[in-house]
Amino acid sequence: MLSIFCLFIVEIVAFRWGTAKLAKIGKKHDTHGHGLPSHAAHGPEPGTPVPAASSTPKGSIEQDVNKLEKANFDSVLDDSIATQIIGVAILEFGVVLHSILIGLTLAVNEDFKVLFIVIVFHQTFEGLGIGSRLAQLQLPMKYNYVPILAGLLYGITTPLGIAVGLGVRRTYNPGSTTASIASGVLDALSAGILLYTGLVELLAHEFLFNKEMINGSNGQLAYAIGWMLLGTGIMSLLGRWA
Repeated sequence: MLSIFCLFIVEIVAFRWGTAKLAKIGKKHDTHGHGLPSHAAHGPEPGTPVPAASSTPKGSIEQDVNKLEKANFDSVLDDSIATQIIGVAILEFGVVLHSILIGLTLAVNEDFKVLFIVIVFHQTFEGLGIGSRLAQLQLPMKYNYVPILAGLLYGITTPLGIAVGLGVRRTYNPGSTTASIASGVLDALSAGILLYTGLVELLAHEFLFNKEMINGSNGQLAYAIGWMLLGTGIMSLLGRWA
């Protein structure tokens, strides 16, 4: 984690410095590649050849252009919605799987009191993370159920894991080879998903690709990074008992 955050801070400082230098010389860094014709999702790019009007009526050309712009806009909008939902779905899947495993561990562990307190804090912070991501979704009215459904799903997964653990409590042997292999594989799967979503869906989107962060003051950026490091430190400390 230390190497990850050190590399991340170096990258974001270099990114801000490079963006500021480009701005001083009158160039704009475009992370979406609008300079390429293949990415011209907002209509023709400057310098793109436009077919001659010749014998085609002017009104017909305007209608065709309007239809093309509407089709491009709808395509970009659909892609944006799909990207947001897929990104949150991946994060939700990792958190849900992790929560089920935590509930299962709580139900079969002999040291219930300490683990219960740790899990309460752990799930609270994890819920804040997934909740803030869901709150920032910008979806049309017909997709308003997605954040609500995701929140409810997160809320029932740990109790579901506890119920499963209570059901197998008398037959489950946490020290057996089969249990160790199953737990290790599921923990590794959950950890890999959470690492990917934490680095790509959260760190990259909330800092590197966030205009408010990149264009904000150094104090604002340091404030956000400080709270992020504090949160990861607390979660790491909780791992001491979990």
